[in-house]
Amino acid sequence: MLVTRAAHQSAPLCELIRSHRGEPITFPALEICGPENPELTRSQLDRLDHFDLAIFISPNAVNHGLAALEDKAQLNGLKIATVGKSTARALEQAGLTVDVAPTSRFDSETLLQRPELQQIKGLQIIIFRGNGGRTLLGDTLRQRGAAVTYAEVYRRTCPAADPTELLNSWPTAVQVVTTTSIDILNNLVTLLGREGVHKLRSTPLLVVSRRMQGAAQKLGCRNIILAQRADDPSIIEALCTWAATKKPP
Repeated sequence: MLVTRAAHQSAPLCELIRSHRGEPITFPALEICGPENPELTRSQLDRLDHFDLAIFISPNAVNHGLAALEDKAQLNGLKIATVGKSTARALEQAGLTVDVAPTSRFDSETLLQRPELQQIKGLQIIIFRGNGGRTLLGDTLRQRGAAVTYAEVYRRTCPAADPTELLNSWPTAVQVVTTTSIDILNNLVTLLGREGVHKLRSTPLLVVSRRMQGAAQKLGCRNIILAQRADDPSIIEALCTWAATKKPP
């Protein structure tokens, strides 16, 4: 099973795959770096006392955001919101309390349904995230009357990697490919090149959202496995369900 997460985030999923008698192959298709404009990020974080709510988009946003703060006590007085379980866990491990989070599907759409985010006119909200990304969350909060600031505390980049060895072993080594973000999927296409994309299209591909499913379909992928959520247990559950369909009756 090909694991394409950033190198520093792939170990837990690889461990789970091994515990279920699978063989993970790591090929990071994403690299996480510091912010593109550190001075701007620092100036934004120096003004945290002006905000009412801080939203953390991902574990990377937590780790890089807290690292950029002189003291996490700067977040005192702010309510904290998050999109996903792993992000909430990263905040809690840092000793912070999550005030607002989805209770079912963990995405921006579900977070926006929370009652705490309905009557927000006049609130100052800061969103900790990487460069670029979806604008749905910020756009919707602005439409509801909040003032939104993006603190881009890290960058997602495409790593330099030679796919030759992977492509040579692909027919026997890669039975399924796991991808957990649009960026990873796009970078994987770039890294694999024309020959690799042909292989990718004919290999079962795991994705973690309907948006990713649509992107994979546009790429021409013919066998798409949709995990219910992006957390590792949900990915393993989807892989086990898929594997069970491959066993002879």
